[in-house]
Amino acid sequence: MKIRVGFEMIYDCPQPTPMILNINVHFTRVSDLIGRDDLVFDPPLPVAAYRDSFGNWCTRIVAPQGRTRVGADVVVNDSGKPDIVAPQAQQMAVQDLPEETLLFLLGSRYCETDQLSETAWQLFGNAPTGWGRVQAICDHVHHHIVFGYQHARRTRTALEAYHDKTGVCRDYAHLAIAFCRCMNIPARYCTGYLGDIGTPKPWGTMDFAGWFEAFLDGHWYTFDARNNTPRIGRVLIARGRDAADVAISSTFGPNTLASFKVRAVSPGIWISDSLALAEMRGSPPSALKKESAGTG
Repeated sequence: MKIRVGFEMIYDCPQPTPMILNINVHFTRVSDLIGRDDLVFDPPLPVAAYRDSFGNWCTRIVAPQGRTRVGADVVVNDSGKPDIVAPQAQQMAVQDLPEETLLFLLGSRYCETDQLSETAWQLFGNAPTGWGRVQAICDHVHHHIVFGYQHARRTRTALEAYHDKTGVCRDYAHLAIAFCRCMNIPARYCTGYLGDIGTPKPWGTMDFAGWFEAFLDGHWYTFDARNNTPRIGRVLIARGRDAADVAISSTFGPNTLASFKVRAVSPGIWISDSLALAEMRGSPPSALKKESAGTG
């Protein structure tokens, strides 16, 4: 099947403002692209690109004073199959884990394993190991947090989400990731496109989505505590320890995100809904340095 993905963001900057954008389709899906997902800027800007330490493709710009539009539009070939379910996948002993996974056992900016470890073992210490334990974590988080864009707060951590019991997709992912790491299961944060393909209407306004991957039996598997069911049509953008590593934009100066649209639909169909930054994230319209990540 084919999925048309893209976005449009319009920034209003009172002065030239450096930005880092982490918003291209992940290199693992490049062979699935029909065309290129080049970022388009209006007005045209000089750009520089690099790969970060997690392999994500990042773009550097200096947005001029005034309005800057950035967008992308590309069609992706997709299998049309839902997320893999592998209930037989087993948890690996820490001493047997590959070195490259060990980073994803440790605490991070939004995942306080030290403060959630005792709670995790109380909740999941008697759960089946492996896939069953990760699914038990997803089940708990799915029912523990109440979803709502009005609850979005970009500084909320996993511990705060556990106590607040409200949040958006990144909060579900952060809490599940923290619990997995507490149970010695490597887990990493993912952001990308996730449309409503295969789900009943009515469909809500789209944003970039957040989910996570857990390392079991030598493989990374997709889990989604927010939806808690296998979904069709995920298109990965970036991976990292948590949302701090995969912010779609990091801005270094005052600015306002005046318009924000995300699309992941069948080719020929665009969702045109637009929400202002305060509506999308419940955060102030400007800051000296701001990281923006999808709320899902």
